[in-house]
Formats: sequence, structure tokens, C-alpha cells
Amino acid sequence: MTPGYEQRSFSDDGARDRWQLVASPDGADGSLTIHQDARLYLARLSPGQTVAQPIARERSAWLQVLRGAVKFHGHDLAAGDGVAIADESAVAVQATVPSEILLFDLA
Repeated sequence: MTPGYEQRSFSDDGARDRWQLVASPDGADGSLTIHQDARLYLARLSPGQTVAQPIARERSAWLQVLRGAVKFHGHDLAAGDGVAIADESAVAVQATVPSEILLFDLA
């Protein structure tokens, strides 16, 4: 496969208190195109805001806290923390302070 390169700016409002698709195999919704069976979602959360994303049965996920602090399944996570997620039908995360998180939906 010939290497490809893309660069795109995503507005702050696109991920404000919701998941925004930023990378996908098909470039859906203006996302960057990656040649992997993965979708990457970004969320910028206000304190107290919760976001949820369904995960298909045969897939897994990785949640990465980029900045701030969140609660996930009763656990407190801070900037730099990551969590592998398997056998879950959805991922729900609540911000405790202004936060930025990245979710990898993986095959």
C-alpha cells in the first residue's frame, strides 16, 4: 500500500461534550482516513458531562485520557491514564473537571 498523509483541523465545538469521529477506514464524517479496522473518537468534556459510545460485540476499545480527569466504571482516571475495554456493549465516561479523551474502537 502506498503511504498516504493527511492533515486536518477539527474545531473545538465538534467534540464539545460529545464524541467526534476523527479517524476511520473510510474517512466518514470528515475524519482522517486510516488503513486499519479502527475508529478514533475525540471528546472535550465539561465537568459533570457524560458521553457514551456503543461497542459492537466482536470489537474492543481503548480509552485514553489526554487531559483532565474522568470516571469510568467507578474508577477515577487522570491525564495519561488509559484503559483496555473488552466484552462491553458500550463505553460511558463522565468528566469530573474539564477533560479531553480519546476512544479507539478496535477490531
